[in-house]
Amino acid sequence: MITITGATGALNGRTADLLLGDLDPSELTVVVRDPARAARFAEAGVTVLEGRYEDPAGLRHAFEGADRLLLVSSSDPAADAVALHRGAIEAAVAAGVGHILYTSHQGAHAASPFPPARDHAATEEILAASAVPWTSLRNGFYAHSLPWLLGPWRETGMVSVPADGPVSWTSRDDAAEAAAVLLRSAALPTGPLTLTATDAPLFASVTARLAAARGQDIGFEIVDSEDWVRAWVDAGQPEGRARFSLGVFQAAAQGLFGDTAPALRDLLGREPASVSEVVESLVERAA
Repeated sequence: MITITGATGALNGRTADLLLGDLDPSELTVVVRDPARAARFAEAGVTVLEGRYEDPAGLRHAFEGADRLLLVSSSDPAADAVALHRGAIEAAVAAGVGHILYTSHQGAHAASPFPPARDHAATEEILAASAVPWTSLRNGFYAHSLPWLLGPWRETGMVSVPADGPVSWTSRDDAAEAAAVLLRSAALPTGPLTLTATDAPLFASVTARLAAARGQDIGFEIVDSEDWVRAWVDAGQPEGRARFSLGVFQAAAQGLFGDTAPALRDLLGREPASVSEVVESLVERAA
């Protein structure tokens, strides 16, 4: 039995959909906060169970019988993600789950300036200390975040960032597909597994590609971090969100998102989507 949490979200929902194309629905269980939002899975014959990370006892029941569990990381920036993950992992251990796959992130590190990376590192330590075989899917930074981080370049003709560094922008759909391949595989790797695109350009390089694709000059500058935060706040963003995004650039400048690995390509059996595809979509939207 394969059990998936967070199947109403974009990442694990895509993985569940892909598995349904290859598995009998009776071999799949999805555990979600709101079963009403998972009606499509129930209608397809998948077992849909309610489960919340805040309720480890309920999760233990939902995880029973799972040979493999795909555990999505918490996406609530206000929550104590590590405590939630700990409860879910302890529930999986108590339920006798055979193998846990956890959706982590490239650059998971206890000293990262990007808060989720610290949470992922702490969660991986909990997994390592558990009695269950585990795989941490260190997905590359999701490429759909790039347009947001580039800021209002259409209006200003300028990409302004508080720091620069390489980032292996990775398609969330590719990461979801890789998880589906792993869940169907005969044997699973243990420990961290880096799943990234094969290129890790600087923000300056992305800007140059964008300018070339549009056939126009687009400036690039690195500005003071506090000035950058202030500009985002002045543009209407909450300061907490601006500082959260600042951590992305700071981690990139430290090289924490710059490594690339062949594992994603090998699992997909093709080249992963590249940052050039993101640039093309930005050009189309700006046309």
